[in-house]
Amino acid sequence: MKRQPRSSPRSAKTQRTVSIIGTGSYVPEKILTNEDLSRMVDTTDEWITTRTGIKERRIAAKDEFTSDMATKAALKAIEQANITAAEIDLILVATATPDMLFPATACFVQKNIGATNAACLDISAACAGFLFGVEIAQQFITSHTHDTVLVIGADKLTSITNWTDRNTCVLFGDGAGAAILRHRGGAHGVISTHIGSDGQFTDILFMPGGGSRCPITAENVGHNLNTIHMSGKEVYKQAVIAMFSAAQKALQQAGLSIEDIACVIPHQANLRIIEGIADRLGIPLERFYVNLDRYGNTSAAAVAIALDEANRTGRIKAGDFVLMVVFGGGLTWASTVIEW
Repeated sequence: MKRQPRSSPRSAKTQRTVSIIGTGSYVPEKILTNEDLSRMVDTTDEWITTRTGIKERRIAAKDEFTSDMATKAALKAIEQANITAAEIDLILVATATPDMLFPATACFVQKNIGATNAACLDISAACAGFLFGVEIAQQFITSHTHDTVLVIGADKLTSITNWTDRNTCVLFGDGAGAAILRHRGGAHGVISTHIGSDGQFTDILFMPGGGSRCPITAENVGHNLNTIHMSGKEVYKQAVIAMFSAAQKALQQAGLSIEDIACVIPHQANLRIIEGIADRLGIPLERFYVNLDRYGNTSAAAVAIALDEANRTGRIKAGDFVLMVVFGGGLTWASTVIEW
């Protein structure tokens, strides 16, 4: 007689919902204004503001690294979540500017906060990395593989900025944002997530040097290969298309319409991009949480910092539906609908 396969303990467990139970963020003290930049490159406050919406950005100190900023954001999220670091069993750090190629920046954060029971890994998805991390965390939690996940978006973009290129140096700043994800009985939490990529556009937003394809050598060290290269018009076009599509897909999966969303938290890259998304979605800009005028584009940290600010200032409240949507080099994009 043929024996029936035994069901595994994991398959017998019910799928869990996933909620964000705490957020935190950190930005460096030093402020670089548009007026400051006008004394460094051929630009003006009016030129930057009208084209980007950015007025100032934060600059990390020379001895302040991605892991340092990530740690400070993480500690705030841990405090708000009212948990201990020992309860965290997975740390995900989304960054394009890791402390070093290896080990993972998440390992440095683990050491700094004392999360001795956590597995650690970094996520490379550029500006979309934080929401990629939210989806990865959700999958681990719903499958009962991990219980408490710390997701961080952190970048020190000023360390890879070409300060002689006025088209890019005006855009970027430094910072970190974090969230604690865990199952919370009776709460919906993360309702839907959509992530995607298109490698056909790897050449419109990238850093050519520093990897195995193009190591930095004595011969090429002065060619700015270890700085951000961007085709601005093409990035704008693809960002609007990808973010609008991602937002629609997350809403469809959630069974919601844009009218149900109390707050949209977009990637903080350029006000024109955000205005383009608002126009396509058919909602006023007032429904968006925007802080890029104060911080510029902080890559993976941007949406995480905005989420923390929206949370702590009461911009989003319990029961609100929140849509986060992001876009980054790769190309990568992601969108997440959460019931707060």
